[in-house]
Amino acid sequence: MPDPIVIPAARLRKLALVAQGLAKPKTFGVGTRGAQRAIEHLGYVQIDTISVVERAHHHTLWTRVPGYTPAALDKLMKQRRIFEYWFHAAAFLPMRDYRFALPRMHAIRNGGTHWFKHRERKLEQKIIERIRAEGPLRTKDFEGPKRAASGWWNWKPAKISLETLYMEGTLMSTAREGFAKVYDLAERVLPSDIDLSLPTTEEYADYLIITALRSHAFAAEKEFAYGRRGTAIRQAIRARLNAGVSNGELVLARCLGSKTLLYVDAHALDMRTRITPRVSLLSPFDNSLIQRDRMERIHEWDYQIECYVPGPKRRFGYFCLPILFGDRFVGRADCKADRKTNVLKVVSLHIERDDVDLDAFAPQLAATFREFMAFNGCDALHIGRVLPKKHDKVLRRFLAE
Repeated sequence: MPDPIVIPAARLRKLALVAQGLAKPKTFGVGTRGAQRAIEHLGYVQIDTISVVERAHHHTLWTRVPGYTPAALDKLMKQRRIFEYWFHAAAFLPMRDYRFALPRMHAIRNGGTHWFKHRERKLEQKIIERIRAEGPLRTKDFEGPKRAASGWWNWKPAKISLETLYMEGTLMSTAREGFAKVYDLAERVLPSDIDLSLPTTEEYADYLIITALRSHAFAAEKEFAYGRRGTAIRQAIRARLNAGVSNGELVLARCLGSKTLLYVDAHALDMRTRITPRVSLLSPFDNSLIQRDRMERIHEWDYQIECYVPGPKRRFGYFCLPILFGDRFVGRADCKADRKTNVLKVVSLHIERDDVDLDAFAPQLAATFREFMAFNGCDALHIGRVLPKKHDKVLRRFLAE
């Protein structure tokens, strides 16, 4: 194994942002086609239930596709260009990658579990028969005992069975109404030309490596297997990475000041890394920052979503959105879209870099907030706390315009 080359964090940051489609506007184009290209390039877009602002999957695409609206994602689902399943979490994925969801589906079909250990086979068969006879159905189309508490752990039996059939691949989500899945038989949803062959462990390892390198330019070994269990897939990833280094497709590297080994796409080292000096307001579930260790190592920035942290222990706020300016994360904004008053509330705005050029940053931040306000269906902006206080006056002046 060759000695790793040393790459400054600044260079790695730029490579990562270019690979993520965050270096400049219109990287993927616009409209529905732009959204499709973004999903295909990123490999997945995470879905999350939190709706304090527009949900994560829409937010992630809005960040990369100018003028994006949720209707684009709905259209891609109807066109069978994408499908909903599990990556490291619930996600929309390119339909071309469907066969790489099969290993998880087959594991669940053969006795593996996702959330629930016990299956009600008779109920599952009745659900299949109803959907076959009646067409796509939602959870509320199935009667079941009502329970006082809420949350996924209190799902009624039909919902548990629907999700189990969905996770094993018998059912697919053909659309969402509100945030509720509409289930149909996979055989009626999948395109006729889709590859349904089960990938080998080596093919699956290649898929994970290619997806990570395409969307991040480089990764540490453990990051290629993020969210995957099992010794076999980890061993296969290691073997394929070593082979890539041997044949020159990959370059072994480390970030200056870090001992963590990185596998870099050899072609990425020649990539142009000009970053447009603009402000992006990212979802907490954005592909670019989902792995905390990577954020600290490459971006020298610690980010943790605090909606899962007890209130008294929160440092920045319930749902803080990372603020990217050029190639640096400079702060975070705790935002809430009040849909009763159509006001986008910035509960708190934290600027964390002392070297940020306020004259260049403030007007860009104001423009991004206005776009985000419209994206969330709001027509007014309310700014709460601005920290540190020395930035309060300047930022408010621009944000009030």
